[in-house]
Amino acid sequence: MEIPPDQLSPEVLDAIIEEFVTREGTEYGASPVSLTTKVAQVKQQISRGEVVISFDPKTETVDLRRRC
Repeated sequence: MEIPPDQLSPEVLDAIIEEFVTREGTEYGASPVSLTTKVAQVKQQISRGEVVISFDPKTETVDLRRRC
């Protein structure tokens, strides 16, 4: 189930994005990128509709994924 970002408080949206960008194996660049920059980049992708917030009621987990 897709969750519209405007239905989340800014704090919850930030927490979801921070959890996503700090997952093991998400750092692939040659130079480090700050957490603030990563969160801002993902927020832009969400606002452009490139990334969606997905909730799985079976597992009660939230994930971010590219829109198909």
